[in-house]
Amino acid sequence: MIQVPQDKPNYIGRFAPSPSGLLHLGSLVAAVGSYLQSKANKGEWLVRIEDLDPPREIAGATDAILQSLEAHGLHWDKDITYQSERTEIYQEVLDQLLNSHNAYPCSCSRKEIAVLAERGELGMIYPGTCRNGPTQTTREHFSYRLRTKNAFIAFDDIRLGRRSQHLRREIGDFVIKRTDGYFAYQLAVVVDDALQGMTEIVRGEDLLPNTPRQIYLQIILGYPTPRYLHLPLVTNSRGQKLCKQHHAPALDNAKASENIVTALRFLGHTPPDFLSSAEPVELLDWATQNWEPEKLPFFSAFKGKH
Repeated sequence: MIQVPQDKPNYIGRFAPSPSGLLHLGSLVAAVGSYLQSKANKGEWLVRIEDLDPPREIAGATDAILQSLEAHGLHWDKDITYQSERTEIYQEVLDQLLNSHNAYPCSCSRKEIAVLAERGELGMIYPGTCRNGPTQTTREHFSYRLRTKNAFIAFDDIRLGRRSQHLRREIGDFVIKRTDGYFAYQLAVVVDDALQGMTEIVRGEDLLPNTPRQIYLQIILGYPTPRYLHLPLVTNSRGQKLCKQHHAPALDNAKASENIVTALRFLGHTPPDFLSSAEPVELLDWATQNWEPEKLPFFSAFKGKH
């Protein structure tokens, strides 16, 4: 049984980038927002590298991400955690879920699911084909899904207010280990947040639809549920989320102070003129002392249920 720490500081937050690309302005906003929320609460700010998907990783991205964070004055408080080094822990948790009948193997391919599934706002809703046992027992590889039962999850986001989701109706039983043998984000992030004692998760609003699934996993596993703060997304000229898939330009570390000012302005915290030529650490110190989540922009990319 995985033991979750009981004694923890008043506040622990984190930034958890994936090495599928370099940091860009959108990821800097998420890093700065999580850093300031941690430091304004006199807490710890940790960095976790979510390197669970080797086919999508870019060589050298992890080192480049860490160099960018340091260049921008974003210094973490403890040793970095790498998800690729924690697969035995995830497997132990998966075994626990299987033994308690909260998870099951699934033989369905994407094509097979597409034939039977309804399409919801968040994609195809898994129809439960293998809930009582894999339909194709001769297949060599299976995914593993979490039973969502009749779960209705509601939570209060610090910025966006009340959100809710009926998991089976809107998502269906979701994958926690993929057919290719890699653990899914949903499982890994829940386990790591619990074991690292996270008290609050500050991240981009694009991850908001994942939160009910993660809260449900926390409930099933007996983990505490942290608070959540989802930040507004930086978009390009077409209104698309600034991200690697949309070819967002990498941060220029030589312009670190300029980048920090841009990120702070986006987060509703414009530094005074006398700090116009300040170093990143000075800008972050000012922002920590003046941080107010109530000043965050409220525009939302996700309409979701309230």
